[in-house]
Amino acid sequence: MNLEIALRMCEAALKQAAREGALISVAVVDAGGHLVTFQRMEGAEIAGPVLAPGKAYTSVANRRSTADLALLTVPGGELYGLAGDRFICFGGGVPLWAAERVIGGVGVSGGTVAQDVACAEAAASVWRTG
Repeated sequence: MNLEIALRMCEAALKQAAREGALISVAVVDAGGHLVTFQRMEGAEIAGPVLAPGKAYTSVANRRSTADLALLTVPGGELYGLAGDRFICFGGGVPLWAAERVIGGVGVSGGTVAQDVACAEAAASVWRTG
């Protein structure tokens, strides 16, 4: 993960947000969950600067999308109790893979869950296509 590709990923997320009619914050983190870059659209929600990096971190730490974690963290779920502190367990966080290991993650917050997921996937597609 480097700054150049992270910035391109943010750009893709912001373009998708414009298509979706959403105002978002987007964060890209490295393999250790450390912030590489963050962008917030003017007028985006106040919680975005916390939730977007949190979703990116969560996707790296758990090696799965936060949308997948949402289903596992409901009461009675296999990972019930995981959500909280730094773990944000609803859609918008996507891990980034290379050679069968997670090398970073992207997190988006500000739209509906579906919009956040679409924007995060747009950013992740930049990573996948290089």
